[in-house]
Amino acid sequence: MDNIYLTIYHDFVRRIESGRLRPNAKLPSENELAQLYETSRETVRKALHLLSQNGYIHKIKGKGSFVLPLPRFDFPVSGLVSFKELASKMKKPCLTKVHRLQQLEATPFLADQLQIKPGDPVWEAIRIREIGGEKIILDKDHFRADCIPPLTEAVCRDSIYEYLEHTMDRRISFAKKIITVDEPTEEDRELLDFQAYPMIAVVQNYVYLEDGTLFQYTESRHRPDKFRFVDFARRH
Repeated sequence: MDNIYLTIYHDFVRRIESGRLRPNAKLPSENELAQLYETSRETVRKALHLLSQNGYIHKIKGKGSFVLPLPRFDFPVSGLVSFKELASKMKKPCLTKVHRLQQLEATPFLADQLQIKPGDPVWEAIRIREIGGEKIILDKDHFRADCIPPLTEAVCRDSIYEYLEHTMDRRISFAKKIITVDEPTEEDRELLDFQAYPMIAVVQNYVYLEDGTLFQYTESRHRPDKFRFVDFARRH
């Protein structure tokens, strides 16, 4: 069949994008693929060439074809942007799902992070960020309830920052960020399309209003194969 090379191509695209074929994995030889798909080596070469052209594999003369790491999304370290603003720059469909939204009493840990008293009211919004059909970010947001109006699921699905700044006229000024690499939790594996990665990239955000009030503490948990954290620095 003339388009068998496309079948081979799409088979390997699915395996690579799903994580079944990891970066640096070696593909079967041309002879093995020809036997597997009951086609000619020339058809196999055509499929491998297309995979190479589109950045899925690279071919090393005398060694074979190897899977390349998939392109990662640039996540600005120094900027303070919402997911909605970040999503507008991506070329893949993005979706926010609200896993949990509730008002609760601050635990000693949350009280320490938000510089409030244990038992003070806090809004908790747990959101799953989906990019290109994959759930790859888990945002665990906590807001001082005395600093923001009541939240709704509709607001959380859209943009909390846009709601605060454009609707409620609350100005967000700056943030302190801490980036760590941690072991994934059961919650990470349950809520994200996590595959078998042994680590997760965690960005802790402490966000302040224009008057200097710390009003938000966030843990933003990212699947490690999908993001790279970038910054621009100038030597003074």
